[in-house]
Amino acid sequence: MLIRSLTLATLLVAASPWVAADSDTPLANDRGSRPLIVIVPSSADPTLVKLKKDLEEPDNRKAFTERKMVFYTVINTVGQRDGKDLDPQTTMGLIRELKLGAGSKAKVILIGKDGEKKLEQPGPIEAKEIFSTIDALPVAEQEATRPAPPPPEETAPPANGKKDKKAKPAKPAGPPKPLDD
Repeated sequence: MLIRSLTLATLLVAASPWVAADSDTPLANDRGSRPLIVIVPSSADPTLVKLKKDLEEPDNRKAFTERKMVFYTVINTVGQRDGKDLDPQTTMGLIRELKLGAGSKAKVILIGKDGEKKLEQPGPIEAKEIFSTIDALPVAEQEATRPAPPPPEETAPPANGKKDKKAKPAKPAGPPKPLDD
């Protein structure tokens, strides 16, 4: 019994980095949408201020939602997704996933529905330029979405129109046998 417990504990410890690596990447959760990520050293950075101001305009806000976009900001090391704070682990996972390296300049990154970088630009950018980049993407990427779950299978009525007899419920299994060590 002790050997089985130790084996299970070892397997859990060995598998935990892979499980943690999958759970701390927010871009993996946003597959099927278009994340727009702005990384700046301070909240007063002109790149962030200008882009936020552009996205507050009604026409740009409508275009933003029509294109199924998500807005990420990373100010110094504090991340937000659509204005809601991210925990530090998620923020660092986002930065690791983008493979940016060290730098103190502002960056604007657009990720496509397929998870690939479509635009990476240092410094200020117009919202219209982002939208035109999305509109210039191939149709296959524009229509890429999460795979839809298969529709539930419907059971067809019997061909003869009669109802089938209900099957007898299975007998419950007996108690498990004790294991020998």
